[in-house]
Amino acid sequence: MIDLPLDLPARLAKQEKNAIRWEGIRADERTPNLMPAAVLIPLIRLRNQWHLVYTLRSVRLHDHSGQVSYPGGSWEASDASLIETALRESWEEIGLNPGAVRVMGCMAQMAMITRFLVTPVVGIVDWPTELTVNPDEVDRVFSIPLDWLADPANREYRVYTHKGKDYDVLFFKEYDGEIVWGATATMTLDFLSLLN
Repeated sequence: MIDLPLDLPARLAKQEKNAIRWEGIRADERTPNLMPAAVLIPLIRLRNQWHLVYTLRSVRLHDHSGQVSYPGGSWEASDASLIETALRESWEEIGLNPGAVRVMGCMAQMAMITRFLVTPVVGIVDWPTELTVNPDEVDRVFSIPLDWLADPANREYRVYTHKGKDYDVLFFKEYDGEIVWGATATMTLDFLSLLN
């Protein structure tokens, strides 16, 4: 059974200093014109094991509609930091009270093919805690145990075509009717690698 290391904040601080990860972007396609964004990687303790919390994005959204993701979104000028962005977006999307989140730190930034530069913020959520899902942004909230996510038998790489180009993309197998894939799956695997 996977447990969180006592030095998780130090491990996150070390990984945060790593170079930007370019998710599916070839060296000749890289641009400095990326929009800052942040997601919260929420950890909860459920039935005596650690889980990660995911959202299923509303099919009504323009970007990444109907996909599994972590709560988060674009940085706004009123946000004091990208940590604040992740907490604000989590509040707006799923009603997660920022006061119920103990931020452990941030992971290395990830540049996306959608031109966002995403900072993953890792936080432990007091659980149970009340959530209020915003139906304009999220269709459902669910969690997956770390033990299941860490099992290599539950993931594979598939070819995914975006704007006429083929990419090798990480997919987890279906869990509770949902499939975690793409950047969210990569962030999940990056986080799991910190626990070893």
